[in-house]
Amino acid sequence: MSSQSTLSSSAAAAAAAGSGGGVRMKQSRRLPDFLQSVNLKYVKLGYHYLVSHLLTLCLIPLTAVIVVEASQLNPEDIQLLWLQLQYNLVIVVVCSVFVVFGCTGYIMTRPRSVYLVDYACYKPPSNLQVKFHQFMEHSKLTGDFDDSSLEFQRKILERSGLGEETYVPEAMHYLPPRPSMAAAREEAEQVMFGALDILFANTNIKPKDIGILVVNCSLFNPTPSLSAMIVNKYKLRGNILSFNLGGMGCSAGVIAIDLAKDLLQIHRNTCAVVVSTENITQNWYFGNKKSMLIPNCLFRVGGAAVLLSNSSTDRRRAKYKLVHVVRTHRGADDKAFRCVYQEQDDNGKTGVSLSKDLMAIAGGALKTNITTLGPLVLPISEQLLFFATLVAKKLFNAKVKPYIPDFKLAFDHFCIHAGGRAVIDELEKNLQLLPVHVEASRMTLHRFGNTSSSSIWYELAYTEAKGRMRKGNRVWQIAFGSGFKCNSAVWEALRNVKPSTSNPWEDCIDRYPVKLVL
Repeated sequence: MSSQSTLSSSAAAAAAAGSGGGVRMKQSRRLPDFLQSVNLKYVKLGYHYLVSHLLTLCLIPLTAVIVVEASQLNPEDIQLLWLQLQYNLVIVVVCSVFVVFGCTGYIMTRPRSVYLVDYACYKPPSNLQVKFHQFMEHSKLTGDFDDSSLEFQRKILERSGLGEETYVPEAMHYLPPRPSMAAAREEAEQVMFGALDILFANTNIKPKDIGILVVNCSLFNPTPSLSAMIVNKYKLRGNILSFNLGGMGCSAGVIAIDLAKDLLQIHRNTCAVVVSTENITQNWYFGNKKSMLIPNCLFRVGGAAVLLSNSSTDRRRAKYKLVHVVRTHRGADDKAFRCVYQEQDDNGKTGVSLSKDLMAIAGGALKTNITTLGPLVLPISEQLLFFATLVAKKLFNAKVKPYIPDFKLAFDHFCIHAGGRAVIDELEKNLQLLPVHVEASRMTLHRFGNTSSSSIWYELAYTEAKGRMRKGNRVWQIAFGSGFKCNSAVWEALRNVKPSTSNPWEDCIDRYPVKLVL
């Protein structure tokens, strides 16, 4: 027994040693690959640094040569140069006049800077939170859904990326639900006025100082409009330029920013307020068509209010400067036009249908959008690599993969519309982002759900609450919407940005990021 035991233990030790040797051999085989990837990484970083600072590297020796040559000039050469300038006084004066007028014209006609002074996100009261089991039990008790639809909703919820603390409107907490016009107005007022109250308190701006008001809400457009409701509530001035954008989907928040930006180019020394929201009360689907049940599982209550200004005096207190807005519209294509479509099912029940081609269409819209955005934001090193790949493929028919620019070199933070887990996954993969770059989007989806056009502001608030926003950082907000549209906004931080009072994450940021079951 003892001998057998010794042999067994020896065999086990030998097997363990052999196994360990195998692991070490595998590790040794993987080591060169790892070193190669590290080397390529630093080669690319070196290339990026060299190309980005090429002008500076060329100017340094040129400046040195000029300084050396100037230091060797004798008094006779300097006197001769001065005489030449005196004899050509007319030419010097004319050139100076042209320079002065040219600079003046440039200053007068250049686009005015648009500053984001502050923004506020609405956080609903805790009594409107809905847990998964409450959602399913409520859906069952309404009696509107068959067993197949209930099971479908349960699976969507489990895979959605949403957490247990998202909010649905008060009308949906009743049995039976009460999706009335009055309840929809009440939801709109709570969200819009809640966000605006926080914004006015944080910025100390007087409602009478607002010159431009833009409100976007896709599915709820009452008469008087939502913008008129705000004018009435806060007694805004009579000559205010107010706009109400409807039916433009989850990307309408960027469209509203773009409209406000254009108006601020025309009207001097004024400020604009943009309110982005969506209304769920009258847009809950009570049928059994699978493609129309998905919005019930994803969309939740939320909204944001943003204060923009073109006044140079507001730069000192502003958080960000608007750098670019790029908009892409694929509505000319029939599939893209109908991929997010509000309609009635066979039983006459209204809802929003999501096409199975949605992700492919979103990918195409994204490609078009970043093709326009890339030259505006990417460093010259990335543009040269992209151009070289394109030339090799088009002119020489080389079998090379299309070069995907590294947008991590252009942006420090990414605010990807929290439309759903699949949307975030797709952009993380296609743009080759790291988990930290999509953290704000995933956590916003988990904590607040899909709040439509306002989701990108909850994501920016998350980044601020984490203390990650530093002066000079660039932020890319990107959103998708019905039509089909893909819109981007680029902001630059003017200072180290701290979260404002009543940040929606202030009572829970320490719990995030949470581990998601993907």
